[in-house]
This record gives sequence, C-alpha cells and structure tokens, in this order.
Amino acid sequence: MPKIDVTFDSAGVRLAGHLYVPDGAAGPGPAVVVGHPGSGVKEQAAGLYAARLAERGFVTLAFDAAYQGESGGEPRGLEDPAQRVEDFKAAVSFLTTRSEVDAGRIGELGICASGGYVLSATGGDRRVNAVATVSGADIARQFRFGADGTQDPAVFEGMLDAAAHARTAAAAGEKPAPLTLFPETVEQARALGGEHGAEGFEYYRTERGHHPRSAEAFDWTSVDRFATFDAFTAVPLIGSRPLLMIVGTRAITAWMSVEAFQKATGPKELHHVEGASHVDLYDKEQYVGPAVDKLAGFFGRNL
Repeated sequence: MPKIDVTFDSAGVRLAGHLYVPDGAAGPGPAVVVGHPGSGVKEQAAGLYAARLAERGFVTLAFDAAYQGESGGEPRGLEDPAQRVEDFKAAVSFLTTRSEVDAGRIGELGICASGGYVLSATGGDRRVNAVATVSGADIARQFRFGADGTQDPAVFEGMLDAAAHARTAAAAGEKPAPLTLFPETVEQARALGGEHGAEGFEYYRTERGHHPRSAEAFDWTSVDRFATFDAFTAVPLIGSRPLLMIVGTRAITAWMSVEAFQKATGPKELHHVEGASHVDLYDKEQYVGPAVDKLAGFFGRNL
C-alpha cells in the first residue's frame, strides 16, 4: 500500500502529511482525512487508523497540525484551536486536487482532540460528506473542566494566570518556559491524573507509542486560546450529514462525546467499544480492530 509524503498550505503554514492510497486503486475514490490526538503526530494513532482504512479501500490523509510534528509554524508546540480547524479545511482542499480522490466523496475522522476539531470543521465545510470520531474530546473543555468534567475551576484560572505571565514575559523579550504536558514518571502521572493520566504517559512516553516528534510541551499561549473555544458550537450545522462517534465504555472523557452527540440534529450513532478506555482506542488491537470495522462500514455507506 503506497504511503506518499505530501505537503499543503493551511493559512500560510506548511503542513506535512502522509497520503495512503489503497493497493490497486483505479481512478478517483472515497477519501478520509484523519486527525491526530492533542500532542500527537501523524505517525501515531492517526497513521494507524489511516493505514487500516486504506486497507479497506479508502484514500486517507494523516497530517501533523500546524506548529507541531513535521509541519511548519512558530512558536513550536502551539495548540491553536482556530488554526486546527483551518488545518482540516486545508486538508480537504488538498484532497480535492488529488487524482486519486473523488472530491464529492470526502469524510473526516478525528481522534481525541481532533474529534472535537473535526466537528467544528465539518459544521463549517459543506464539502465533508460524513464525519466520525474516536475517543472524541474538546481539548478546550478538557483544560477548563478536566478529563472527567469535575476539575476545580481554580485549576484553569491558575493556568490562565501563568499564560498571562508568559505573554508579558515574551513582550519584554524573555523566552518563557513552555507548559510541560507530562511528568517524569508514570507514578507522577497517575497521582496528577489518575488512570487516565497514567495511560496517557504509557502511550506517549514509553516504547508503546512514543515518537520523537510528538509534543511534550505546549506554548503557554495555547491556554488562553482554550478559554473561549467551543468545539461543539457548530455541531448543529453538520445537519443531515451522517455522524458516528466511537467511545470506550471505560473512557472518562465519554461525557464530551455524549454532549456533542446530543447537539447533532441529523443521522447519528454513538457506538461503544466494550472494555476500552480513552487511550486504549489509540493502538490496542482488541479495540482498534472493532473500531476500524465500524468506521469502514460507516464511511462505506456514506461516501
């Protein structure tokens, strides 16, 4: 199965992607844009799902968000929700230029934070015919309310104070330290974020899923951008286009997918993968396999 290194423009930022083309593909076919989790890169969960869907006959595009991975943009490690939404629209534009793709049969898949971004992008981009999420989350909600939705508001207020200090320091010509995303040990991660925190550490910081280009820190200006972003505002604009949301039955982030699902007004399905946590669906075959089966059927019917 060919995997082609590609680049394309997103609001003046060069994005790097991998285009997966099914073996023996003849003529234009259906295509799916695949977005990575927050702090991830195209070689991790997004690449896994893109490759598996390409095996099922879809042209797929996994790409690094602006300011991250192999994509361009400064400052490095910036997580800008508005830019992330623009990145998905730019990815759709890129696919419309490819001879392998039928421009009238394009869908989007977002994993974790991209699961929020694809909903916003699809709401505003009528070229997208169907949209799906896996462990979908709104990264802004996660920072404001915590992964389980019960975080003390003072936590995010403290982060906003730190972000304000970083902006002031930068204005004075200083280079403030970035927001570190992971502690030094899995025990520290568990103490800070429970099992969800520990699972994230085990994926991103061990041989299981580590990639040298995945982000270990965010630029502090990401945080105050989260303060006013809502990934789910545009969900009603998806309208009659089909929506599939896949969540694990053990995912503490599932409340976000439920909230988004309730806002959808058209054909929709909330599908549970038994026994899976949020992070399990990134790479564990006993959960990824059923998820890919569900996605392939969904996109096969709707693209």
